[in-house]
Amino acid sequence: MSSNPSLRDLYNPPSSAWAFIPPPPPMQNASAPAAATAPSAMTSYQWTTRPAHNSIFDLSPSLDLSEPSSLNVPLLLRSLVASALLQYTSTALVMPLEVGKLLLQIQWIPKDAPPPSSQPDKEEEEEEALSDSTNEDESYFADPAASHIKYPAPKPIDDQGYVARTSVLEDGTRPEYIIPVGSMNGAWDMVKRVAAFRGEGWLSLWKGLFTSCVHDVLFSNVQPLVDSLMHSVFLSSAAGLYRPPLLLPVASHIITGFLLSPLDLVRTRLIAQSAMQRHRTYTGPFDALKQIISQEGGIRSIYFHPQLLIPTILDNGLRPLLHILMPTLIAPRLGFGPHVAPDTSPVAWAFAQVLGSVASLVITLPIETVRRRLQVQTRGTTKALRTCVETRPVPYNGVVDALWHIVTEERSDLPIKRRSKTRRRQVERAEEKDADDLFVEKQDGWLRNTGIGQLYRGMRMRLGVSVIVLLLTTFGGQQEVDGGWAEL
Repeated sequence: MSSNPSLRDLYNPPSSAWAFIPPPPPMQNASAPAAATAPSAMTSYQWTTRPAHNSIFDLSPSLDLSEPSSLNVPLLLRSLVASALLQYTSTALVMPLEVGKLLLQIQWIPKDAPPPSSQPDKEEEEEEALSDSTNEDESYFADPAASHIKYPAPKPIDDQGYVARTSVLEDGTRPEYIIPVGSMNGAWDMVKRVAAFRGEGWLSLWKGLFTSCVHDVLFSNVQPLVDSLMHSVFLSSAAGLYRPPLLLPVASHIITGFLLSPLDLVRTRLIAQSAMQRHRTYTGPFDALKQIISQEGGIRSIYFHPQLLIPTILDNGLRPLLHILMPTLIAPRLGFGPHVAPDTSPVAWAFAQVLGSVASLVITLPIETVRRRLQVQTRGTTKALRTCVETRPVPYNGVVDALWHIVTEERSDLPIKRRSKTRRRQVERAEEKDADDLFVEKQDGWLRNTGIGQLYRGMRMRLGVSVIVLLLTTFGGQQEVDGGWAEL
């Protein structure tokens, strides 16, 4: 007796889930050729493994991990060229203000300079020629013994017989490659003066552009690398800390600034030197680096000379230290609450960062000024650099010596305005005490008798940049102030 077989074990329910992989083809069976050609009852959706084209100007790499990881040389070259052009353009936009600020920082304006003897103008000579002859008649009948005619004193001469220069304010003995002092009070005034000066011109506003661009690119890439390396070495056992130690980011900035200090030295020399062909010392950054190494003590002197090493450590160490400390000290005192952080109060934190950067300038700007002046000084057997602005003829001995002499021997009342010839003669006739003074100035003014203002050249430009950063942070939604603006 045979039982009927059940069909329940042969039933296979269709799958309702999506098939991310195409199903395998059915087995070929000779007894059922029609079953192979029949469409499958199960519907499947095949997901593509290739992602959408994710590229910004064809510069971003592909996101397909299944593709072979071979180096795409054309794509890499396009990425490098685009990044270089972007960095070069952004550096070129701020370079004129950087040139004006640096020239103001290295300019030497002594307060005890004797007043220059200016020549009479053409208009005043014509007025004298057309005036009546009453003075001549009076002098004809005057007693020669009672006359008080003042003859100009002979000017001192040097060993070669040329008229010696006794004041930086004299136009007659001023070298042709030096911009006259006393007419610039800010970075923008220096920019206009450099552009209008016969020995410089508009192209001089971009002196040292290539070196500045290379320095900024290397600093922005090397400093994070050094910082991550120091964190991996010194924080391996303390990875659970909420905040890393303050010393590590400061040390990374100091190390990076020390490694790139030759580029900063070359950049300062290229900006400070005269653009005139017969007075120019360096033809480019490579020639400047070659001459400095060969004539000023070699690579060891570039890195470890006390007049270069100490300002480098101070400048690159104080900036990040104050950038981290000042906002944390100012933020709780703004009235927004005891706990002010970038996540909870981005506007208040940005305002605290701007105030902290302004307060930091009181300390960092004098150090930067001293560093620029020490970088302009030549060492070894080389001749003095012919700069486009007045520099101190006697070199400084160090940081403290430079700070002391800037404060004690220079003046800060800029711009200096000259009196007209008519006004000076009226003062001489009145026999006042400041008869020989050719400038509109107050003798007892504190700016006239101190050089503190010389330590803060470019301060107004930095304040303007801080206000711009605050506005961009407030209305742009950024929670962190861009540190690149601090280079201005």
